[in-house]
Amino acid sequence: MHGRGFAFILSVLLCAETGAAAPAAPETDAKAALAKLRALAGEWQGTFEWTGARQDKGEMAARYYVTGRDSAVIEDLVSDGVPTMTSAYHLDHADLRVTHFCGAQNQPRLKAERLDLAQGAIDFALVDVTNLASPDAPHVVSLGLRFVDADHITIIFGFTAGGKASEERISLRRVGDRAL
Repeated sequence: MHGRGFAFILSVLLCAETGAAAPAAPETDAKAALAKLRALAGEWQGTFEWTGARQDKGEMAARYYVTGRDSAVIEDLVSDGVPTMTSAYHLDHADLRVTHFCGAQNQPRLKAERLDLAQGAIDFALVDVTNLASPDAPHVVSLGLRFVDADHITIIFGFTAGGKASEERISLRRVGDRAL
């Protein structure tokens, strides 16, 4: 056994012998962000508004729940009582990822490029899209989350269709906890 391996085993044995805890790995920003997403579990109500090439507004509901033994957070966005979009937030080693099952019937996969929990912001950038009919087909290109406070969140989808950009802003307020 060489230098570092021996030192590690020795430190673990010393910790076990003295009852001291082995040094814990520091929590990553992605892990902290996923924990923040877990805290969204429950029922939400609010509104959506499209700007840019697409213009529309209305009411939107959401349901958040945790699955996969705390490894994923599911977000169901509901319009007129019907789930229209679902996003699955999860870790990929040190990265926070999301797969968005879009109403456009494709699945953009995004990776967090900005994690600023002090400011309540997570921004995701597009990695790729499965089931995309053509490069100009409608699809999500970015996703932003803004944690206003424990009971208010804003979701911002960047969207493109036929080379024209739009943004969908969804403002939600917590209306109840969901016991699973």
